[in-house]
Amino acid sequence: MSLQALFSLALSHPAQTINALAMFFAVAGSWLLIATHIRQRRAIAGLVADSDVADSADLSDLDAATQQLNRFFTRFGYACLGIALGVSWFSTRF
Repeated sequence: MSLQALFSLALSHPAQTINALAMFFAVAGSWLLIATHIRQRRAIAGLVADSDVADSADLSDLDAATQQLNRFFTRFGYACLGIALGVSWFSTRF
C-alpha cells in the first residue's frame, strides 16, 4: 500500500485514526508500567538472594540510579496513559 493511499485512508476516517493513535499510546504506556514493575521485582529478588535475611530487602535498598530510572519509566508510563486518555477524548469530538 502506498503512502498516498494510507494518507487518504487516514483523511477519510479521522476519528478512527486519532483513536488508533490513542490505543498506541495506551498500549505503550501500559507495557512500560508492567515492564518497570517486573524490573523492580527482579531487582528486589536479586537483593533478597544476595542478603542473609530473606525478608529485609525493600525498594529503598536499591541504588539511587536504579530508583531514579524506575521513577522515570513509571512517570513516563503514566504520562503515556494520560496522553492516550486525552487523545481518545479528543477523538470523540469529531
